[in-house]
Amino acid sequence: MRERILKDLVTAMKEKDKEKLAVLRMVKGAMQLEEINKKEELKDDEVIAVLAKQIKTRKESIVEFQKGNRNDLVEQTEKEIEILETYMPEQLSGEEVEKIIVEAIQKVNASAPSDMGKVMGIITPLLRGKADMSSVSKMVKEKLSN
Repeated sequence: MRERILKDLVTAMKEKDKEKLAVLRMVKGAMQLEEINKKEELKDDEVIAVLAKQIKTRKESIVEFQKGNRNDLVEQTEKEIEILETYMPEQLSGEEVEKIIVEAIQKVNASAPSDMGKVMGIITPLLRGKADMSSVSKMVKEKLSN
């Protein structure tokens, strides 16, 4: 994954694709920062976590840009998200996510919202990068509240 991003960075430079180049440079910087903190090269799942964090940050930015009527920045940020999402693993459907949640709840015999930590502990490694974790968290909360 890491190598693919770095190769695409070089390709974007050669093709003078300014948008993709800017996004990949930001990702490369975020990966390097994470590698410095860990003192080792990132594994694929760690690269996916960095990408997910970049996407989440941009989605939060879009909300703020919309509040400020900055449609130009909203469009640009949406394009950046599209570029980043090409490197993410295929997202699971709502039904697949729900099935994993139900299995995890049964596995730990969770019955109350106080058991949410146990359930999230099981499903987070399974769903990281494959589903939006904030919506997963809401789904788990709903299931445990009923």
